[in-house]
Amino acid sequence: MVSEELIMLYLRHFGLQQTPFSLTPNTAFYVDLPQHHEALEVLTTALNVGEGFIKVTGEVGTGKTMLCRKLMNEAADDWVIAYIPDPYLSPVELRWAFATELGLKQSDTIDNQQLVQLLQHCLVAFAAEGKRVVLIIDEAQALPDDTLEALRLLTNLETEQRKLLQVVLFGQPELDKRLASYKFRQLRQRVSFSYFLRGMSYYEVQAYVSARIDIAGVRQPLFSPGALKAIWKYSRGIPRLVNVLSHKGLMLAFGENKLQVDTRHIRYAAKDTEDVRDHMSGFNPIWQGVLLSLLMITVATAWHFRELWL
Repeated sequence: MVSEELIMLYLRHFGLQQTPFSLTPNTAFYVDLPQHHEALEVLTTALNVGEGFIKVTGEVGTGKTMLCRKLMNEAADDWVIAYIPDPYLSPVELRWAFATELGLKQSDTIDNQQLVQLLQHCLVAFAAEGKRVVLIIDEAQALPDDTLEALRLLTNLETEQRKLLQVVLFGQPELDKRLASYKFRQLRQRVSFSYFLRGMSYYEVQAYVSARIDIAGVRQPLFSPGALKAIWKYSRGIPRLVNVLSHKGLMLAFGENKLQVDTRHIRYAAKDTEDVRDHMSGFNPIWQGVLLSLLMITVATAWHFRELWL
């Protein structure tokens, strides 16, 4: 395939073993940023203490899903993890999704009350084995109101000594706004630990970009100091946007047969990235055509190199 061959040429050009700025939350590329390190410490401490609700919020692209996967990958042996990535579920659907994660089989003959009893028996059994059940919900801001209430009621399942279920909510700031309302005051009071993921500082962006390039197999800097400063400025320190701008910058440098990304490449990339453009003043749509032309040159150049190498 053309795209696969182009990627191979791109990697070979920079000496990379794999693409360093993929948008897929691959924990092999996890960078231990201070805010992510602190968030993981808050999560593990709260879970080990046995608290009921823990909440991590942050803007879109700040690394919540990566952090979620990192938490699951490093789960202690006595944790039983139930993971729900798409929480736009009714209360019954949520209970069945949770039950399925615990290994229970769905049945049309079980009504809602029986399902709750079955879940309680299952949680009691895990507790008797010394297991700690943790329900992790990603994109928790999408939970419907009645499902949020059903989730709160699930955490009522407990013994005299401990909670049978702990819940970790990962969500956007909209989740904080919803929980601040009067109708969710009972659930809000049960959130014993919370953490807000901030964007990266300039020096953290430098470290982040350098670390991901190093993981991808290259030690020398692929971005000029000016390019790194531009990435920080345009991305607002948001990891996902840092990835987008860095990847586009590398593609533009590749198209010009250069081994380092400069400020100009990042400026072009920023003008072609919608969420960045929305925060830029004086944007002229003609820049989209400029970057498109440069990317077309990239493809043409790559195929030219390919013909030379064959």
